[in-house]
Amino acid sequence: MKITPNVNNLVEIRKIGLQALNEALGSVGTVRFIQQFENGYGDYTKEKYQQPDLTVAEIDILLKTNKNQQSI
Repeated sequence: MKITPNVNNLVEIRKIGLQALNEALGSVGTVRFIQQFENGYGDYTKEKYQQPDLTVAEIDILLKTNKNQQSI
């Protein structure tokens, strides 16, 4: 039996869509599918040019410092 959702009712569309995903992919597959659409934050295009130029040695120091602070 084919279900014809009311395309003006977003709750109904979401419910039917999740049911279809769960039937086709199972619970774990449904969750993994939905995780692909997680919204990020910030402006990557702008922020990627604001990163400092660090040497490998400087990055190593930062990582070690951060690791030491987390263990305190």
